[in-house]
Amino acid sequence: MNCLNGKVALVTGATGGIGKEIAISLHSAGCKLFLTGRDEEKLKSVAKETNSYFLAGDLTYDSFLEEVKEQSTNQMKNIDILVNCAGVFKIKSILESDIDDFDQSFSLNVRVPFILSHYFAKNMKKQKWGRIINIASSSAYNGSGETGIYCSTKHALLGLTRSLFQELKEYNVRAFCFSPGSTKTEMARHDKRQDFNTFLDPKEVANFIVHTISFDSGMIAEEVRMNRMVIR
Repeated sequence: MNCLNGKVALVTGATGGIGKEIAISLHSAGCKLFLTGRDEEKLKSVAKETNSYFLAGDLTYDSFLEEVKEQSTNQMKNIDILVNCAGVFKIKSILESDIDDFDQSFSLNVRVPFILSHYFAKNMKKQKWGRIINIASSSAYNGSGETGIYCSTKHALLGLTRSLFQELKEYNVRAFCFSPGSTKTEMARHDKRQDFNTFLDPKEVANFIVHTISFDSGMIAEEVRMNRMVIR
């Protein structure tokens, strides 16, 4: 039986490669969706394809973040599944980076997932069912001189998820950290250090994630690394 059917999901970064495909996959599983993203036209397109509510804007602004919390609750009444997929990927050495790069990266990649998890987990805990899906990266387990701040944010997101898992598991609220390797998204296309043709298919990544969170018995995958077969 599909335990996701009829559940309500909030997906951030729903216009990006992985976020869009997660939204589509959740819709196929029978979920009702509330989507956010910066590009309103792209967001409208995804919302139309998945018959979803949506709100376009920048999550790093507290006013918009509050609006997402308010509107999603008003429209959907309850959020059963939170997908934190919005992110920023700066290809810049630590020595070339400045405090603005640091603040922007941590704001979207870590602060936003914390705030949304903190807000929506309370009701998940009360209803004794929920899913928090944080999209990290293989960078959560590695370091890089060219993407040092990005790696730092994904390490932080992994730590946040591990802690959420420990806090919420007894209430049947499951926190997952999915860490795919380089994936064929517009964000990753700017990384000229690697062969884009070897990157993961975002549709496969999304389908794997949705399949993994659909198990509702005593088994749990706390964190998942998703790697490429070929790297060159």
